[in-house]
Amino acid sequence: MLTSRSEKLFVGVITGLLILFSVVALIPLVSVISTSLSSKSAVDMNLVTLWPKQFTFDSWSYIIDRPDLWKSFFLTLTTTLIGTVLALLMTALFAYPLSKPEFRWGSVIMMAVVIAMIFKAPILPYFLTVRGIGLYDNPLVLIIPHILNPFNLIIMRTFFKQFSKELEEAAFLEGCGYFRMLFQFVLPLSKAVLATLALFYGVVLWNQFQHPLFFLQDTSWFPLQIKIRQFITDDSVIMAGAASTANLNYNERTLRAATVIFAIVPIIVVYPFLQKYFVKGAMIGSVKG
Repeated sequence: MLTSRSEKLFVGVITGLLILFSVVALIPLVSVISTSLSSKSAVDMNLVTLWPKQFTFDSWSYIIDRPDLWKSFFLTLTTTLIGTVLALLMTALFAYPLSKPEFRWGSVIMMAVVIAMIFKAPILPYFLTVRGIGLYDNPLVLIIPHILNPFNLIIMRTFFKQFSKELEEAAFLEGCGYFRMLFQFVLPLSKAVLATLALFYGVVLWNQFQHPLFFLQDTSWFPLQIKIRQFITDDSVIMAGAASTANLNYNERTLRAATVIFAIVPIIVVYPFLQKYFVKGAMIGSVKG
């Protein structure tokens, strides 16, 4: 509880600043939403700020009817779900033995993990390596390079090191092996860290841009972020299929705004359900190394 006047003042100032920063951060998002819901004429005359002018859903109707956008959306959704599950599985299988002091090579491997986290691979050798293992112009490049992250591995290892040793010893005395211990006892009790890392991995997979840009040539495998880039940089792509009349109630700007919101809505929808686990897991994973 806050007992002194200075503490209450400090909390009040911090709260006010956080609210102010939140409002400032939301202004661009609100502006884009307003643009996507405004008419062509209002946007052309720069009348739209933080509230839609001449409210219309025409831009959204056009975007929602685009089959190429939905194909990229479902491709990104599929790779995000599969990639997140595989990433959590690989991270858990890697982190659990590293959390055990009896694992002889644990310290050496952890040193390699830390080095991999600090010193990123140069782009050209990385490109040649990924191409050399057959992932060039292969949709699996959207998943496989992301299934193990050194930072996330350290968080999960730290969490596992705090797991009850008494429970593990009791399970081992009952004939439980390491794999059964991990999947039947440890992971079901690790919802906080799993949700935290699921959000980390999911955001990276959903927003990936560099990998598909480097490694995918077949446009049919372009994920959502690359499709949005096409919409933003090429008017002919975003207006493809639109009626060539002057009576349209949307233009390139309103369509781009609608496409951007279309891409970020899934993350915004999912985050509130993971927030309580996210905060708890992030704190737990930072207590000790």
